[in-house]
Amino acid sequence: MFEAIKHNLETIVGVEIYPIISLTIFFTFFIGLGIWVFSYRKETIDEVSQLPLDN
Repeated sequence: MFEAIKHNLETIVGVEIYPIISLTIFFTFFIGLGIWVFSYRKETIDEVSQLPLDN
């Protein structure tokens, strides 16, 4: 089964760029998410964490 998939992928011209693009998008997203999380202000996090307890 994998032989047929491997053969099909080897015959597509330019297919080697797709894993590189996918990896770049993956790392860019998670680096951006990490920057966003670590740059969040402590006061905002405390305010949001108290929302479920407020009535």
